[in-house]
Amino acid sequence: MKFGALQRRVKRCEQVMAVRLGETQDHWNVLSQVWRQGWSPLRIVVVGLAGGFIAGKLEVPGKVNGARWLQMVGSVSSLFASAQAAFASVVAAQAAETADDAADQVDEAAGPPPSAAARPAARPVAEPELREPRPAEAATEMSER
Repeated sequence: MKFGALQRRVKRCEQVMAVRLGETQDHWNVLSQVWRQGWSPLRIVVVGLAGGFIAGKLEVPGKVNGARWLQMVGSVSSLFASAQAAFASVVAAQAAETADDAADQVDEAAGPPPSAAARPAARPVAEPELREPRPAEAATEMSER
């Protein structure tokens, strides 16, 4: 296969991947929205009671006690929380890129910045006064050492 054909094939595969990535993100957003709307307080209580009942019925004496179940539930909830945080960071990064792109487009549309003559002169920054510390400040500083 020639190099040009390989380049076209790679470009086509990248485009397909970009489209599928967008579709996957759209589907994930819909799923997360439906998931959040589906968990009403009553359903949460019912699932908790059913899970507790099943855990009590399936408990093998000595093998899996209540502390182990709590440890497992804590581990699974941490797993879900970290996955949700990772997804949120990806979404935030994409939102930041979108905002940067929008800001660049606005800057391009606005044209060149105004000249220096049109901008007001900046005020000089006042330098802090050097003075001796008050007795209470000096005592506090000495006691912190």
